[in-house]
Amino acid sequence: MTTFKWGMIGGGEGSQIGPAHRLGALADGRFEFAAGALDHRPDVGRAYAQRLGIAADRAYGDWTEMLAGESDRDDRIDLVTIATPNATHFEITKSFLEAGFNVLCEKPMTMTVEEGEEIVKIAKASGKICAVNYCYSAYPMVRQARAMVRAGEIGKVRLVVTNFSHGHHGDATDADNPRVRWRYDPAMAGVSGQFADCGIHALHMASFIADDEVERLSADFASTISSRELEDDAMVNFRMMGGTVGRLWTSSVAIGRQHGFDIQVFGETGGLRWASEQPNQLIYTPVGGRTQVIEKGEAGLCEDAQRLSRVAIAHPEGFPLAVANIYCDLADAIAGEARDGLPDAAAGVRSMAAVYTAVASAKDGGVWLDARPPMFR
Repeated sequence: MTTFKWGMIGGGEGSQIGPAHRLGALADGRFEFAAGALDHRPDVGRAYAQRLGIAADRAYGDWTEMLAGESDRDDRIDLVTIATPNATHFEITKSFLEAGFNVLCEKPMTMTVEEGEEIVKIAKASGKICAVNYCYSAYPMVRQARAMVRAGEIGKVRLVVTNFSHGHHGDATDADNPRVRWRYDPAMAGVSGQFADCGIHALHMASFIADDEVERLSADFASTISSRELEDDAMVNFRMMGGTVGRLWTSSVAIGRQHGFDIQVFGETGGLRWASEQPNQLIYTPVGGRTQVIEKGEAGLCEDAQRLSRVAIAHPEGFPLAVANIYCDLADAIAGEARDGLPDAAAGVRSMAAVYTAVASAKDGGVWLDARPPMFR
């Protein structure tokens, strides 16, 4: 098994997502943490990288220094993860792809649809991988749900209902907390708050399991805390290319909900339900039959669900190992064995197109609009 060299930009000390990437990338021995520019403060980033075991000459002060330094090395990194603020994703992703590096970018991949389409084209021209960290789609039982839909085990999909709602930003007295405030600031987050932050995870999951793409949508946005410019609650109805009806709710003010990401897929002959707070179980109900609990690790699961499970049945595997599954698929892809479950740049630009469409729909009273990027119409 080949071990690839990996680098990271952003995700420094105190980062919410940085530890999940480091745990995930290193979990299976597929990657070696070789380089990093981990903080917007050069000295802090260099020092933290070295504490994590990165050699001093590969502990960089910023991403431009890292790009220059790695480009000139014979043992340069095989993959770079971009875990910086949203507004920087496009420039960094573009620069590393053009320099011949494989990229894993945190979502959203870009701030605009035009940028997203450019990334799709650059990735294709470069021949390099550009993946987006929709890591929830890498849970073993999500892969099982997708396989069951593809195998026709619930018949043609009629309806998808999904939500990603929590209450951790519901305290108006905490609205000025810097870790919260930026998510509702257009200068930092872009045109959308909660939908772009969490809702696109739910929308991607709907497309992933249903094995179909969103064609049209209608949205209603609300800023329930008046100081926020961007929405903290959204309801999005959508229609998929194959005719499936979709319902999506996303909120950050649903006090009492902790993570709140789940999805139900209803077909002509059965239904499926998966929830991130019980990720090892997939609930399956055949029409006219008893509801069944399919457990991670049991016999008879699809190849992906087996391949991406590490511990025995009834032993939990959580979020960092879902991220690790993305890195497993990336390692295979770098080695030349493509995995169709790996979210790519096309998924990234579809999400950004949905964000802009939802914003436009919400401003126009929920009018139905084409949600596809122009390049995929």
